[in-house]
Amino acid sequence: MIRINLLAPSERVVAKKKGVGIQLAGQKLTIACSVILVLTVLLIGWRYWTLTRTSSELDSEIAAAQEETARLHSVIQQVQQFEQRRAQLQQRVVLIEQLRKGQTGPVHMLDQVSRALPGMLWLTELKQNEKVPGEVVIDGRCTTLTGLSDFVSNLEASGYFKKSIEIVSTLAEPMSQPPGQLIRFSIRAQFQTPTDAKLTAGARAGGN
Repeated sequence: MIRINLLAPSERVVAKKKGVGIQLAGQKLTIACSVILVLTVLLIGWRYWTLTRTSSELDSEIAAAQEETARLHSVIQQVQQFEQRRAQLQQRVVLIEQLRKGQTGPVHMLDQVSRALPGMLWLTELKQNEKVPGEVVIDGRCTTLTGLSDFVSNLEASGYFKKSIEIVSTLAEPMSQPPGQLIRFSIRAQFQTPTDAKLTAGARAGGN
């Protein structure tokens, strides 16, 4: 079939220019879309790289913080163990001091009681009061009340017994050989060390 172009030469030029213009517009659009796509890919890549780097930095900081926490936890445990050890040692020291005082106290007390004994007076029993620390009850015999008074005065003067010592009871018993009487007595005293006595006296003086 034979086609005949009936357009004038001028019209054919215009049509040709329109076709070229459309083709150029399409190319520009394609280029613009390609540029936009490339920029979008670059933006996404940069954003991904930034987030990855930030995530790595955060992971490093978290790891460092965990290591520091573990180190501090170990230090805290060591400090707690040290405090427990120190408390145990302090308790042992206190216990040792108490045992020392408990060992030397009766020795000093018996020594001072024996030193305070006047002539013609002897002891039959010495008891410690379990309910009152340091309190003792001394039972004995003497031939005169003067001897009992001297015994009490000697105990108070020793500094190992608090003043005043209480005479709980006295009972006179007759003797046949030699003729006379024997006085049975019981006294109550509070034992103390001279150091405690000085502290007590100092506290009283400060209060006055």
